[in-house]
Order: sequence, then structure tokens, then C-alpha cells
Amino acid sequence: ATPKAAPKPARKAKKARKRAAKKAAKPPKPVDRRRHQSRDQPESLRLRSAGPSFTVNDLQKSLAFYRDVLGFTPRERWEEDGALQGIELVAGSVIFWLGQDDWKKGRDRVKGQGFRMYCSTAQDIDALAARVKAAGGTIVDGPKDEPWGGRAFAVRDDDGFVITLANGG
Repeated sequence: ATPKAAPKPARKAKKARKRAAKKAAKPPKPVDRRRHQSRDQPESLRLRSAGPSFTVNDLQKSLAFYRDVLGFTPRERWEEDGALQGIELVAGSVIFWLGQDDWKKGRDRVKGQGFRMYCSTAQDIDALAARVKAAGGTIVDGPKDEPWGGRAFAVRDDDGFVITLANGG
């Protein structure tokens, strides 16, 4: 003889009890406090990306450094009377801009002093540092393990701008 199936309402109740028991056995999901905090008023600034623009003494020399030593890819160029005045450079999702100094603030103006740009990468820091050094770059710090858990090195361009490349952490 074939067993009789339980009436539909009884099966539904049994399934509902199983679901409730299973749900009760699971630990509660952590609350994402960021989603529940109210924003500062007036609302604070929230950025999605940033890109530095460097005013340089010799645009062609700086372009060679960022392209050939660091590995940036040139994109858009700005010319005036056939002379290169600025260029957009890309590395991954990061954009840098270089602009030729117009010397309106004097030719003895110091650049790069007190400036450091931190860039993160998933690439091997030691291999990058070796490539930069082999291409003629001036490494001013590292590569070394950092207290925050990453590994980094810093390189200085001809105008004194320091770029730190780091991974991990």
C-alpha cells in the first residue's frame, strides 16, 4: 500500500518550521554600520579618484622619465604652435598630467619640494624597483617592508617630485 501524502496545509507548515529552525541556527549577519550612519551635514566631500598634475621644467625629459622609467602610457597631448605643452599619462586606472612650465613665476622656482605621491599596485615591488633602477631612475627609499604590512619604494623625478609605489597591507 502506498502511504498517503499529508494534506497540503500540513506539508506547508512542516516546511515553514524547517525553514524557521534553519534560520534560527544561522548566526546573525553583521550590520554594516556605514550604511546606517547618517552623513555629516553639510555633506562631506566624497571622491572617487584623483590625479596629480605636475608642472615640469623640461616636458620632453619628464615624459621620457614617466614613460620609459616608470612605465606610464602617453595619451592625450596639448600643443601650442606645434610645441608640446602638456600630456596625459596613464598607468592602470591612474592618470597623471605633465605640463611645461611657462616660467611666469620665474626660472628658479623650486618644484617637487615637500611633495610625495603614493600609488598602490598589485605588482611585485622588488621587480618594479629593479626595472626603474635599470632604466635610470633614482630610487630614494626602499624597496622595504612597511610597518603597515605592505612593501614599497620611492623614486624621484628630475624636478624633485617623489612617487612612492606600494603593495600589500
